[in-house]
Amino acid sequence: MALTWTLGRLHQLGPLDVYDLLALRSEVFVVEQTCVFQDADGVDKQAHHLLGRDAQGCLQAVLRIVDPGVKYPEPSIGRVISAPSVRRTGVGRELMSQGLLHCANLWPGHGVRISAQARLQRFYESFGFKAASEPYLEDDIPHLEMLLEPEHAR
Repeated sequence: MALTWTLGRLHQLGPLDVYDLLALRSEVFVVEQTCVFQDADGVDKQAHHLLGRDAQGCLQAVLRIVDPGVKYPEPSIGRVISAPSVRRTGVGRELMSQGLLHCANLWPGHGVRISAQARLQRFYESFGFKAASEPYLEDDIPHLEMLLEPEHAR
């Protein structure tokens, strides 16, 4: 599936873009994963948002790229979502590839750190990430910190 990618700070996105990204995050993280948590955590204001839309303009994938020094010393990627209807089509892999490409362009020579759901550890390892912590609970979901060293960042 070919997607059109848009990257922007929260204030650079249109109101419908912001609505769509918050709706998709709520659909997946709150409803699908039955996780009550504070999604609007203040970090969105210090991040770039990557949106992937299909030919009909439907948002199919989204992530945020958080500035270095906000969550970790390195830039970080989080809130990684592909819509349920496009899972297992390669959209999630393309989303992460696009996110890493933008990190490399924004902060050349820097590593990237993530807080990954533990069940997705192998997915992130396929991009070169390595576990950087023991598993921990975040919003009652097992997570682990993972780091992509600068020499492996794309």
